[in-house]
Amino acid sequence: MNDVLLSAKGINKSFGGLQALQNVSFDIPKHCVYGIIGPNGAGKTSLFNILTGLYQADSGGIIFNNDNIINQPPHQIVKRGIARTFQNIRLFNSMSALENVMIGCHTQSSAQLIGAVFRNAKTRTEERRILENSQELLQYVGLKNTGYKLARELSYGDQRRLEIARALATKPTLLALDEPAAGMNPSETRQLQGLLEQLRNDKVNILLIEHDVKFVMNLCQRVLVLDYGQCIAEDIPSEIQKNPKVIEAYLGVSA
Repeated sequence: MNDVLLSAKGINKSFGGLQALQNVSFDIPKHCVYGIIGPNGAGKTSLFNILTGLYQADSGGIIFNNDNIINQPPHQIVKRGIARTFQNIRLFNSMSALENVMIGCHTQSSAQLIGAVFRNAKTRTEERRILENSQELLQYVGLKNTGYKLARELSYGDQRRLEIARALATKPTLLALDEPAAGMNPSETRQLQGLLEQLRNDKVNILLIEHDVKFVMNLCQRVLVLDYGQCIAEDIPSEIQKNPKVIEAYLGVSA
């Protein structure tokens, strides 16, 4: 288990009479870009939301960094080291790009109320650190010159990368990305893939849900395939691409 970052065992989730997930189990290795794919309605988003605390599982377990995180609330999940983005971008549109990233940094802040009120030396030092770290993250994701633009003024692709920068500001052990390439044009997708490849090279652990199968296969080191709430395959991309069950799930015909 020393080489496993996250282990999910027997995850079940129902919504009324609909069984969204049925006995889903998988392990995410350390230093890995791990993809979850499947046709529409396969249960990807339900699983993702359980892993990040937005949904509660009916049963099962999730061990992350040797801690049991099943059914913990989102703010505790972030503190444990899992940061996420959303399929529908959720930025503070009336704040600058820099301020959006700084908000992420504040989850790691140790400043107390009295320090914030009286602005003692420790608080001022930490504020400088947060500002510098936020500027470095903007540069890292390719948004060096956009710090003082309002988030709503950025292009769609830049907003996606800003959301990733904000997630990285929490210093996550696992970066969880929900459909990061959704709605992007080919140029924006290439830029995003370049950023994620950079993160992969920098040994950032990434969990990726994505409809663009080619995008996943080019980026991920292991892939889990869901269909009707069940795991039908889990392997390296080259094996997933020729798996008969996966082909049937996507094409609706036997391989």
